[in-house]
Amino acid sequence: MKKFNVVICLLCLPAFAFCQDNNWDLQRCVDYALSHNISVRQSDVQQRLSAIQLKQAKAMQIPTLSMNSQAGEHFGRYIYPTTNQFATNNSFSQNYGLQSGITLFNFFSQQHAIKSAKALDNANKFDIERAKNDVALNVAAAYLQYLLSLEQVNIAQGQIALSQKQLDITNKQVAAGSLPELNSAQLESQLATDSSTYITNEATMIQNKLQLLALLNLSADAPFNVSLPDVEAIPLIPLSEMQPQDVYHIALRNQYQQKVDSLNILSALEETKSARAQMYPSIQMSGSMNSNYASKDPYGFSYSKQVFNANLSEFIGLSLNIPIFNSRQLRSNYEKSKENVISAELTQEKNNQALQQNIYTAYSNAQSGIQNYNANTKSESYSAYAYELAQKRYDIGIMSTSDYLIAQNNLYTAKMNKAAAHFEYIFRLKVLEFYKYNHIKL
Repeated sequence: MKKFNVVICLLCLPAFAFCQDNNWDLQRCVDYALSHNISVRQSDVQQRLSAIQLKQAKAMQIPTLSMNSQAGEHFGRYIYPTTNQFATNNSFSQNYGLQSGITLFNFFSQQHAIKSAKALDNANKFDIERAKNDVALNVAAAYLQYLLSLEQVNIAQGQIALSQKQLDITNKQVAAGSLPELNSAQLESQLATDSSTYITNEATMIQNKLQLLALLNLSADAPFNVSLPDVEAIPLIPLSEMQPQDVYHIALRNQYQQKVDSLNILSALEETKSARAQMYPSIQMSGSMNSNYASKDPYGFSYSKQVFNANLSEFIGLSLNIPIFNSRQLRSNYEKSKENVISAELTQEKNNQALQQNIYTAYSNAQSGIQNYNANTKSESYSAYAYELAQKRYDIGIMSTSDYLIAQNNLYTAKMNKAAAHFEYIFRLKVLEFYKYNHIKL
C-alpha cells in the first residue's frame, strides 16, 4: 500500500526542458519508457488479439462458402460417375463442389458472442492505458529516488564544506595557542564522519541512477543528467477539496482499472448468454452445387457441356439442430461461464476495496504530512537560530567543540527532516489528485 502510494505521487514532478541530448526530464523519461517497455507492448498484443477475436465473432454472421475439386484416373471395375453404372474401361474423371451455409436462428447466441468480444476488446484498450500508467509511475518513482539521492549528496557536500571551513579556522586558532588541540581533533573526527556520509549518499545515488537507467533500457554508461525541480513551484490543490469519500466515488468512474473490471464483467455476462443460447435448437440454411466430368462420356458431351450443363446439380435446404446429449459439454460451458461472471465481480470488488483503502490512506497521510511539515519547519527555524548562537559562542571561545558540533548536526538533521516532510506532504496531495483526475496537474 505504502509503496503504491509513493509511486503514484511521484508524477507530481514538473517537466524541465533541456537542450542537450544527455539531459533528461521526467516527461522524456516516461515517453522513452512507454515506447520501449515490454509490459505496455504485451498489453498492446493482447488488445490486438481481442480485436481479432471480435472480427471473428462478427464474421460468424456471414455465410460460409467453400469449393472443392477432385480429379483422377479409374482402373478396373468401378461405378462410372456420369451414368452410375459399373464399368471396367480405364477413364479420367473430375468433379467440382461448391457449398455454402448460414445460421438463421440460434437464440441470439452469435449476437451475445459479438457483444462479449466487443466488451473484452474495449477492456483491453483500457488495460493498455492502465499499463502505461503503471510504467509511468514506476519510472517516476525511480526518477524521484534519483533526485532525492542527488539532493542528499548536495547536502552532504555542504556539510563537508562547513566542517572543513570550521576546521581551518580552528587550526589557525590552535596554532595561535588560543584553543586546545582537542578542538581540532574533534573537528577532524566530524569531517571524517561527514565524508563517510557523503560516500554513502553518493553510492546510493549511483544505485538509484542505475535502477532508473535499467527501467529506461539505457546502458549503464549512457550520458544521463537530471535537474532538481523547484518544489515550491509545484501547484497544489487544497486538501479541503480532496475529501476521500468524494475522491473515491469519482475514482470509481475515472480509474482505468475500474473501467477494465466493469467491461470484463459485461463481457462475462454476454458470454453466459451466448453459452445458454447454444443449449437451444438452432436453424441453418445450406446450399450446394456439384458437377463432374468423365473422359468417356456415353453421350459424347464436351468438357464444358458436362461440367456446366449435363452433370450440374444444385441443392438448397433448411436444417434443424436440437442438442439432446453431447456429454454435457454445452451445460458445462454454461455453468463455467456463470462462474466466470462471479470471478469477474469478485475481482472488481477486490480492486474497489483496494482503491478505497488507498484513497483514505493517502488522505490520512496528507493530513499528517502537513502537520509534520509545519512541525519540522519550526524545528529547522529553531535549530538554525541555535546554531547561529552556537557559532558566535564558539568563535569567542565560550563553547566547547563538542557542543558546537551538536548544534551543527542538529541543524543538518532539521534541514533534512524539513525537506523530507515537505516532499511527503506535496506528494500525498498529488496521490489524491491522481485518484480524482486520473492524472497529475502540473
